[in-house]
Amino acid sequence: MASEQAAAQPGENGNAPETSTQNAASNDSSAASQKPLRTEYQKHEEDKKDNEKVDKKDGKKDDKKDDKQPAGGFDGTKVPHAPPGYTVKFTFHRATNLPMADINSLSSDPYVLAQINTNLESRHKEDPHLRMRTKTIRKNTDPVWDCEWIVANIPASGFKLKARIYDEDPADHDDRLGNVHVTVGQINEQWPGIKDQAYPIKKRMGSKRAYFVRAIASCFDRNTHMTGHLNVSVEVLGRTEGDEGGRAYTIGPCWWTKHYSPLLGRITGKKDVGDEESEKAKKKNKSQQYNFQANQFQLRGPVPADLYHRYVEFKPFVKGMFTGKGIGGFLLFKALHHQHARVYNFDRSTEYDIFQQPCKEMTLKFLDLVHWDEGGRIFTYVLTLDALFRFTETGKEFGIDMLSKHTMHSDVSIYIAFSGEFFIRRLRYPDRDPPDEGGDNPASPPDEIEGGPSEETVHKNPAYYELVIDNDSGTYRPNAKLLPQLKSFFEAQFPGLHVSTLDCQGDAEKMGAMKQEQRDRKKKEGDHIVYRQLSRNSSMSSSDEEELDRLAEQGEPDDGNVMRNAKKEIKYKQDRKKDRLKTYKPGYSREGVKGTGHALEERFGEHTSKGAESEPVPGKENEKIGSPEGAAVEGR
Repeated sequence: MASEQAAAQPGENGNAPETSTQNAASNDSSAASQKPLRTEYQKHEEDKKDNEKVDKKDGKKDDKKDDKQPAGGFDGTKVPHAPPGYTVKFTFHRATNLPMADINSLSSDPYVLAQINTNLESRHKEDPHLRMRTKTIRKNTDPVWDCEWIVANIPASGFKLKARIYDEDPADHDDRLGNVHVTVGQINEQWPGIKDQAYPIKKRMGSKRAYFVRAIASCFDRNTHMTGHLNVSVEVLGRTEGDEGGRAYTIGPCWWTKHYSPLLGRITGKKDVGDEESEKAKKKNKSQQYNFQANQFQLRGPVPADLYHRYVEFKPFVKGMFTGKGIGGFLLFKALHHQHARVYNFDRSTEYDIFQQPCKEMTLKFLDLVHWDEGGRIFTYVLTLDALFRFTETGKEFGIDMLSKHTMHSDVSIYIAFSGEFFIRRLRYPDRDPPDEGGDNPASPPDEIEGGPSEETVHKNPAYYELVIDNDSGTYRPNAKLLPQLKSFFEAQFPGLHVSTLDCQGDAEKMGAMKQEQRDRKKKEGDHIVYRQLSRNSSMSSSDEEELDRLAEQGEPDDGNVMRNAKKEIKYKQDRKKDRLKTYKPGYSREGVKGTGHALEERFGEHTSKGAESEPVPGKENEKIGSPEGAAVEGR
């Protein structure tokens, strides 16, 4: 799935990398003799060298030497040409006789992670693979998915389908249950395809623990076998539309997932929406339950070919962070992968559904995922090369914990299509252009118009809403000149929704003002942020609730002071421990903080109190209560 997939013009928002030579190294011997494609960055460097030669001849100083930008950002490498391929539908029907990965339930929570490999030449060897993840079937060793995956531009030379079957385990790592490989040499419109064929699951890479349980079960039941099967169908739907077939991409269906994380919700201050208990707590001015929401939306491909950006090497350690080279780079690489898995974690609370193609209902679902225009929310997003749209409501406080927001969302992908931030505004008139496009159409914010989140109902017509999206990403520095193509792409994905774009540099003042309006609206609607330290325990105790109430009474901390507030909480807890140690006195009680009198009261009842030492205890007249001698006697 997407959790395992995988920014501006030179001299403007960033440069493209020198990666064509790397790509040439990965080609076969027949392609090695071809001249490598020149990227925009290479052209820029060649022009700069020519200018330097001219300046040396004229005795002039070249001002461009002081203007060098770090490698990365927009990459102008073209998609290698290939004739149009075929559109192929893969169907994962079911699996049988899977091993038992969960010893407690003697079952599994299986899903399939599929990957397509073809002989199509990629622009760079770092381009992410084409992948898809099915939904999870709970507690079943004979799951039925009937999950479809439609891929365009599969070449006539065929494909290799790799299907890895996993057991979902949110508390630990997902256990692999086995692999299935389907290799097809040639395809055409007359190819009969594969119809519900059972492929044996290879156990070599499977979980040894799961197969050990299966082996024990087979000893007691003759009907239990060690080998499982995965049933797959493959069908050619016809030639892919268009004149270029140089890249394969996902056409559909357009699935979406919504992930929840209570722990991240506490540290980022994101509250449950629509929770009755939270609403009651809000009215009582008490703390609410917190839940962080992460979203994924598989859009209909292809992404415009020009949307192609590489991470920016603004610091020496960044390359190691993306490639996993070196000790420091490897640690950062693993940390970011871990954070991505933590945010986009699949568990029993994950919501999943599909649309066959872009439609009005799909637009409404997107608006529902972003909570319409409620709360002045601002979202961080990444659009992958295979049209997977990942986004979360994030702020400055989230970036501190996540090292790099866009790097985390991309799952440390070297190349992506686009990235930045977006937010939703509500329009007064559905049939007029948004105000930033010259239309006489007030928007909220900054204007107050009806149909907002404070009303009992909101407008369910997409035409009442505007998606304002930008290229504000320092990690990839998307090219502002490509924003019109990004706009057209999202208008096609979400029919009826108004889409406007902002250049984070050219429209910096306007963008800052509009985002400030969003923040002001968030404060006005009383979305108080309460920060919590991360804990391995996802539940909340009564003491946690009391502590949240105490924090809420202190007011909302600024986004930029997260670490200071976190340190304040750590110091507060440390001071409490010190105070308890100061009051500790040895005695009968193991809980020294309660004091000797409390321990004796629990042991002997009302006979022990402040005058316990002067009043004898029955049967203990010769012992000194609270003395070391008394403690020794009690120990015997």
